[in-house]
Amino acid sequence: MNRLGILSIPAMAVLGFALVPGSAFGQQKALKDQLVGTWTLVSTQTTAPSGNKRYPYGINPRGILILDANGRYAAVQGRPDRPKLKSAVRLDATKDEFGAAAMEFAANFGTWSVNEADKALIRRYEGALVPNLEGNEVQARVSLAGAELRLAGELNSVTGERIDAVYVRAK
Repeated sequence: MNRLGILSIPAMAVLGFALVPGSAFGQQKALKDQLVGTWTLVSTQTTAPSGNKRYPYGINPRGILILDANGRYAAVQGRPDRPKLKSAVRLDATKDEFGAAAMEFAANFGTWSVNEADKALIRRYEGALVPNLEGNEVQARVSLAGAELRLAGELNSVTGERIDAVYVRAK
């Protein structure tokens, strides 16, 4: 092979690699970028300080977690078989009737960020169905596998319970 042919093979390889997108070589998006989007709740389990476990929204909960690119979030979750109110107008319900429906439901919103080094999602409650949570900050370890998001070890500052949740990316 002539000298020009030998030199052109490495030159072509370098040019080829330069044209391939960086992500093809193992560069992964930042955790925050991977979390942005809409997630559908699969399961939520709480563990009390005593070690007792429970499923506050049943074994087939319904819910959504929305994490926007600007650092705002909304989370809603509940038991699908909650008792219905006698009227679809919330203000027509009795406090007992509404309270029973709200016991198996949670909603909150606020801001979110990530700690890339700890692979943690940090949420700051601005508003919540349970007003005692407002102003609190919670942190959960993040595990991503394909379209599945696991949030582990979030602590409820009111009850001391550990919350572990599984979501899938909404389609």
